Amino acid sequence: MVAQLTKQQYTIDEYLELESQAEVRHEYIDGEILEMAGGTTNHNLVTGNIYIALRLALKGKNYPVFIENVRLWIAQENIFTYPDVMVIAQNPEYHGENKTTVTNPIIIIEVLSNSTRDYDLGRKFEYYRSLDSLQEYILIDPEKPLVMSYHRNNTQQWSLNIFENINDKLTLNSVPVEVTLQEIYEGVF
Repeated sequence: MVAQLTKQQYTIDEYLELESQAEVRHEYIDGEILEMAGGTTNHNLVTGNIYIALRLALKGKNYPVFIENVRLWIAQENIFTYPDVMVIAQNPEYHGENKTTVTNPIIIIEVLSNSTRDYDLGRKFEYYRSLDSLQEYILIDPEKPLVMSYHRNNTQQWSLNIFENINDKLTLNSVPVEVTLQEIYEGVF
C-alpha cells in the first residue's frame, strides 16, 4: 500500500466504480482506498513461479488458481484486496454480479515486499483468518529462501512451518501439491 486517495471515506459502491476505471489496483479497507505498491522483478518471478507450479500440479482437478488481478472480498472485515495468488476449491463464489471478486479461497499466497511485509505478516493475516474457507496462508520472501506456511488445524488454531533451505519442499495440506523452494525461486537465485 502506498498512497491514500484524497477523500477520507468511500462506500463500497464508490470504491468499485473507481476501481473499475483505475489504471492501478487499490485496496479498500473499511471505507478507505489505498493504492497498492508495485513489485520488483524478484517479486514478479516468485509470484509467477508459484502460480505456474500450482496450475500445473492442479491441472484437471477442480481447484482454480488465480493471480494478482482477481480481487478478494472479506465481508467480515469490510475489505477488498488483491492477494498475489489464490486457490479456490471447486467453484468460485463471487461478490456481486460479475466475475472480478471472489469470496472463498482455501489458499492465499502473498509474496512479501519491503512496503507490505509487516502488513502481510500481521494485520492482513488477521483479516484473512476471518474467512471460513481459508485453510492455508503462505508468505514468500522474494529476496532470500524463506517460505512461511500457515495452515488451519481447526477453527481457531493455526500452525506455522518455516522453510529456509533451497532444497526444502513445501507440501500443501488442502490440495495435493508439493513444490520445492528451487521451483519457487527459479530465476531468482
